[in-house]
Amino acid sequence: MAIEISKKDAQQAAMLQRSFEQQHLAHSYLFVDANEKQALDTAFWLACLLNCTGANKPDGTCRNCQQIISGNNPDVLLVTTEGKQSLGIDQVRVLKEELAKRPVQSSMRFFIIDQAQKLTLSAANALLNLLEEPIAPVVTVLITNNADQILPTVRSRTQIINFAADGQVNGKTALLLENGFTLEDVTELGDTSKLDQASKYFYQEMLERNSLAIVSAHQLVELAKGKLEQEYVLLLLKQMAQKEIENDKQQLGARMLKYLIEVDKMRLSNVGFRNLLDYLALQWKR
Repeated sequence: MAIEISKKDAQQAAMLQRSFEQQHLAHSYLFVDANEKQALDTAFWLACLLNCTGANKPDGTCRNCQQIISGNNPDVLLVTTEGKQSLGIDQVRVLKEELAKRPVQSSMRFFIIDQAQKLTLSAANALLNLLEEPIAPVVTVLITNNADQILPTVRSRTQIINFAADGQVNGKTALLLENGFTLEDVTELGDTSKLDQASKYFYQEMLERNSLAIVSAHQLVELAKGKLEQEYVLLLLKQMAQKEIENDKQQLGARMLKYLIEVDKMRLSNVGFRNLLDYLALQWKR
């Protein structure tokens, strides 16, 4: 993922710059932004601000800025999921080991944790000591699209910055970001028109108690073969049920949401997607 400090959040960058100039930077931040990429760019912008040798800091073109942006500065460490579903304790342990080291090229080190909502419980607990007053000069920035998914004890040890709503994405992308998807997930999903249509047909046939609902379920399974597609379909079904409630069809919507909550529980037990949709179709037909 390319870092583009020019795409920082202007409002939050101005606030951070004032803190820097007044020597009031916190030692740990929680950046909360539906657009996690923007928050990540802002975190790297802050690291560049402290290290830039240009006249207009940060210029993004000096040697120090270029090293940071390219990921080649030993004092700026980025922790990501590395394609996994969660951030584990081993990744946090690396930061704790690094905490014992002094800066190599800078006066301050930066630890940036992307998608912090994916920290496992053990990783989040291990992070607590790192977020206490550190011995080494370090700023830790956690980035998330949902502060409620961050352990309260972690939140309490950070300065929380909620990025402005201006410029945030709208429509389907906003819905996905609000429900735990990342911008990378949205990009990977791509064109969802076929999934949208198939999910709508399946939902309508369930409501009609149509025997074709099982057929539609299996067609939907063929379209949604990946985990992201499956999560997207289940989110769509929940949204459709929620609209029933909003349209004064409370009993209908509540019943569907009840079954979808059961489906969520079944997913945690590793029940296959086809069996989940079969369950929905059969339960609704009763």
